[in-house]
Amino acid sequence: MMDEDTELSLTIAQIIQRLKGSHLHSQLERHAKECLHQPEIKLESLKEDVRSFLKTAGWERKLQNAVYRELQVPLSHPAAPPEHLKEPLAYMRTAQASWEKRVLKSLNSMSTELGVPLARKRPAEVQMELTHKWNEMGTDEPDLSRFRPVYAPKDFLEVLIGLRNPNHDSREDVSARSHWGLIQVPLNVQDIPQLRQTYSELNLSTGQLGIDDHAHIHPVIVEQDSAAAQQYSRQGCPTGLRADLWALILNSTNQPQDVMHYEQLKAGVIHHDLLVDNLIYKDVKLTASNDDYYFVFEDFLYQVLLCFSRDTAVLEHFKYNSATPPKSYIQGVIPFHGFSMYVAPLCFLYNEPSKLYSVFREMYIRHFFRLHSISSSPSGIVSLCLQFEQLLQTHLPQLFYHLRQIGAQPLRIAFKWMVRAFSGYLSTDQLLLLWDRILGYDSLEVIAVLAAAVFAFRAENLMEVTSLASAEAVLADLSTLKVMPLIQIFLFATAI
Repeated sequence: MMDEDTELSLTIAQIIQRLKGSHLHSQLERHAKECLHQPEIKLESLKEDVRSFLKTAGWERKLQNAVYRELQVPLSHPAAPPEHLKEPLAYMRTAQASWEKRVLKSLNSMSTELGVPLARKRPAEVQMELTHKWNEMGTDEPDLSRFRPVYAPKDFLEVLIGLRNPNHDSREDVSARSHWGLIQVPLNVQDIPQLRQTYSELNLSTGQLGIDDHAHIHPVIVEQDSAAAQQYSRQGCPTGLRADLWALILNSTNQPQDVMHYEQLKAGVIHHDLLVDNLIYKDVKLTASNDDYYFVFEDFLYQVLLCFSRDTAVLEHFKYNSATPPKSYIQGVIPFHGFSMYVAPLCFLYNEPSKLYSVFREMYIRHFFRLHSISSSPSGIVSLCLQFEQLLQTHLPQLFYHLRQIGAQPLRIAFKWMVRAFSGYLSTDQLLLLWDRILGYDSLEVIAVLAAAVFAFRAENLMEVTSLASAEAVLADLSTLKVMPLIQIFLFATAI
């Protein structure tokens, strides 16, 4: 075992190594060199003077935010093999690899069947046409009837239901309750007493923001402090400040180099046609285009998702993602049915495509990738499903038992909400309040809590149903629900 000092030294060394190749590092170097010409910089106190100059110019805060961002990314232990950073449990790694093979096989067979290559250069006239209609791609009506989503959430759920730990014999469990749910893997998930400690800022006596009652610019934004912004958003972000606060938490800047990166990705879209482009078009048409809240953002969704499919910077997150990028795809993320709904709510906050893109990419590589990969992470979809079932089973056993008896396993209904982080199910204002907490606590656990709270809220009606179809009907419309009262009551007013 390493002592704390050694571990801290290793963490610092890793962060320095990662920052050395960044644009921030080259900017700091350039400004440090430039300040040497300033008259107030003295040779005898060079180090202190340069540091003081950079601090006054605001570089210390930028460096702090960059370090804070790196701390949000899992760090590897020097003695551990690289795959342990991706996923420590071997059976989870095997299940993920097997699932990837299935998805890839489906995509490759589609490519063969339809005679559409994985990538090809667009003819010059098509490039010209796409350049002209870049801001109105929604008006295009390509024939997508032959394309089908590679998989839907329900296909993924079947894989999770089949997960088993070969070293664990469930018959050894004292309680038969462990067999009630669909997820049969032994992972540690928090119950209400632990959740109350973790989410203490959400207790009933603490005010929760969610209304635009702060017209003045909050000091957190003025100070540009990522850590303070994250703490602040735990109680909700005022509507007028949310866009700035989220960008600050994610350390997502919109500097000239970010805009240039976006323009390079755009050029990649214009020059080359990928098979996944058709899947993106199809997904937007099937989901966001039919949504009362999001249909107006169709053009933005195409722009962001087509650029995302070509961004090799996304490959970096596979170091700590249990998934492995297929070699035949540029950045390794294959869109599934509903993928565009991760972007749609952000369109309410950002109207500049490069900024929207930058925030979405950070949201994805920090949080959303965990919702469609098999892992043992507390924020991973397997843990969320298990947590949802255990919360329901422990605190609403009669309801759970009733639904199980009529063939309406709760997870079969709730899974589609969780895999999309509730996007497309809640009204947008409520969804953004939920995502405030995801960013504030740097965790997706609150999604499982909300899913259980929805069942608790509709428990009386659900006790009357006699089939899966009627249970789904009771839970079909979540657009009138108020997120924070549901979560607060479930966490802090449930008898333990």
